[in-house]
Amino acid sequence: MTDLTELGVAAIRDGVAGGAFTAIEVAEAFNANVAAAQDALNAFIVATPEAAIEAARAIDAKRARGEPLGKMGGVPIGMKDLFATIGVQTSAASHILEGFKPQYESTVSQKLWDAGCGMLGKLNLDQFAMGSSNETSYFGNVVSPWRRSDGGAENGKNWAPLAPGGSSGGSSAAVSARLCPAATGTDTGGSIRQPAAFTGITGIKPTYGRCSRWGIIAFASSLDQAGAMARDTRDCAIMLEAMAGFDPKDSTSLDLPVPAWEANLSADMKGKKVGIPREYRVDGLDEDVAGSWDDGIAWLKDAGAEIIDISLPHTRYALPTYYIIAPAEASSNLARYDGVRYGLRDLPEGANLQDMYAATRAAGFGAEVKRRILIGTYVLSAGFYDAYYTQAQKVRTLISLDFRNAFESCDVILAPTTPSAAFALGENVDDPLKMYLNDVFAVPASLAGLPAMSVPAGLNREGLPLGLQIIGRAFDEQGVLNAGLAIEQRAGFAARPAKWW
Repeated sequence: MTDLTELGVAAIRDGVAGGAFTAIEVAEAFNANVAAAQDALNAFIVATPEAAIEAARAIDAKRARGEPLGKMGGVPIGMKDLFATIGVQTSAASHILEGFKPQYESTVSQKLWDAGCGMLGKLNLDQFAMGSSNETSYFGNVVSPWRRSDGGAENGKNWAPLAPGGSSGGSSAAVSARLCPAATGTDTGGSIRQPAAFTGITGIKPTYGRCSRWGIIAFASSLDQAGAMARDTRDCAIMLEAMAGFDPKDSTSLDLPVPAWEANLSADMKGKKVGIPREYRVDGLDEDVAGSWDDGIAWLKDAGAEIIDISLPHTRYALPTYYIIAPAEASSNLARYDGVRYGLRDLPEGANLQDMYAATRAAGFGAEVKRRILIGTYVLSAGFYDAYYTQAQKVRTLISLDFRNAFESCDVILAPTTPSAAFALGENVDDPLKMYLNDVFAVPASLAGLPAMSVPAGLNREGLPLGLQIIGRAFDEQGVLNAGLAIEQRAGFAARPAKWW
């Protein structure tokens, strides 16, 4: 029998439905991979092999009775540990929530269980989704399954473990290493797209509001959006269809029908215009990244698209705008973690209520989370609110208008996903500004609430994956997916990390 862990979402769904193998066989194969890789990759915070088997057993029973199996019947997935899962620890990779087991299920995870998925476990991430390298997790770094081709142990050299990207680093590492066929991610300023690019997989952030935020631990509420991470465009389309939909429990949820993204996939770009933003062609852009961007332009031209030059003039302000708005919202959202109702409580002897708050937060939050809370509190404080937060919101509007104007002359926008390939763990950890620059190409689409995805474009000279980013109009996930498929078919990306774990 084929190694079932080599199959993606569509192949597993169709194989289970057609009787080529059982859902239990699939779940057992992935459970074995999760267990074998945990010590080396640390992709999961909590493994739930029993939950995967239980869901698989239910799917096999449904098939035996001739009942519909759902959009993703028999597909086991990884769940980013930001989604509340009833009775299973949901920690946001933070000590302050260690041991917290929700008595409710997030809307997105419930939709996936209803679609026939099973849960392999809760995936590691940067603490409260704050980070670009998965080095801020209380439960330890996630290690990318990839290695630089010129620094591997097979060449007798010491190799530096690489970052899998962040914040959805556990998700990207798990999909890339074949620990799961797909995983949920969340994207606030690039946290699906950047890790997807670093690990050679595909990841899509839909239009803001397309997936419910109810039951997802909040970072920055006006930016957070759930999305899909999988091995290819079709698998992302299938998963996103299962995740999306209106939710009355989320006031920002879009009351729109979910399109048939998988059924309408097409790599034909005839009649479509692709915009190339001149502001993204920055001085000193990595040669390999620039080369992959040029390849992407050629591939879309080959698919029938017309390539046009566009301008997004306020791009230079996107990163500072994001790092005012996101920390401001985080400082407000994280105020609820006080040691009173749930999670960690640090109560020094003789302490009063204020002392307990301070001790709990000092012990529970990591350094990066504290840094962002401090920034957010500062920009919202009296005397600075108008100078920073109000000004950032005005610039955010200008960035959104840039995209609106650009889409009057093009259908999608093509850009690099990241300014470089994956870097080594520890390489940027002492320089927050350098770390924040990893999101420079991803943040503008997040500020504008637009759908955007990363697809693998090839390898750099060190043998590491590079991603191309497609940004679309609001609500036009189909256009983004179709452009992604056109690139995917022409790039022919089949590279995968050599197994060392």
